[in-house]
Amino acid sequence: MWTSDIYREGLIYMKWIKENYQTIIIWCFFEIVAIGLFIGTNNLFYLLNFSYIGTCVSVGTYLYSHNIKYARNIVQFAVGLYMLIYLGLISNENMQIEGFWYYLFLGVFEAAVIHYLVAKIIGPLIFGRGWCGYACWTGMILDLLPYKIPKGDRKNIRYIRHSLFILSLVFVAVLILFKFDNLNKIMFWSFVIGNIFYYIIGIVLAIILKDNRAFCKYICPITVFLKPVSYFSIIRIKCDEKKCIKCEKCINSCPMNVDMLDNSRKRKNSTECILCLNCVKNCPKEALHL
Repeated sequence: MWTSDIYREGLIYMKWIKENYQTIIIWCFFEIVAIGLFIGTNNLFYLLNFSYIGTCVSVGTYLYSHNIKYARNIVQFAVGLYMLIYLGLISNENMQIEGFWYYLFLGVFEAAVIHYLVAKIIGPLIFGRGWCGYACWTGMILDLLPYKIPKGDRKNIRYIRHSLFILSLVFVAVLILFKFDNLNKIMFWSFVIGNIFYYIIGIVLAIILKDNRAFCKYICPITVFLKPVSYFSIIRIKCDEKKCIKCEKCINSCPMNVDMLDNSRKRKNSTECILCLNCVKNCPKEALHL
């Protein structure tokens, strides 16, 4: 009897792991980074920083996938406000793309350089653009707006993000080449002003296009890093074609206009998925899964 109970509990445990392995992978990824950086730099901050972010994101994905309605929003604020207020405003670390270029040009392997490598260059190989859905401090505000389901077709204005990407690089290059004074102060205020600009343009664009995530689709320069890598992501939403009835509720409810009926990596807007799980929740036949 005792042996059979252990066996039964083992099966339940294995089933739980099978159903939630994506969450476990995300948590393990951030913990490996946290421990590796702590050992490599002997800096406790990295252990606490990435453990906190990884735990928030993994717990958020678990709760949201189990129909806890506002779990994703709570995680967005837990991570987003930490990075915006503590790292950005209090610690004076520019976590925007210009901060990445700045520290990279200085040859400083810390702050935004590590953040971008983990969350936006290497990490997307595992979780795609999940960062956009669960940790972005711009997205945490935009997702509160009422335009959760985009209206109409996507606009052909995505060149804007590439322009901002290049401008951010040129901006930092000019600062360094011409040896401006008080570079740290300039980077701090570019972080503050940049975020204000992003919030304003994101909200205005959402209202005009009736689309909460219009900023992510057309403006955000970080997607220049995210999109190519996300094409190869391990964690993806897939469709069980045997269960699917082609009602297209998944497509119509997707804030990023991804064609979830196509399981290939070449599906329409395949690199845009932010793992918000709207499609999974709106599927009447439970044909979609991570």
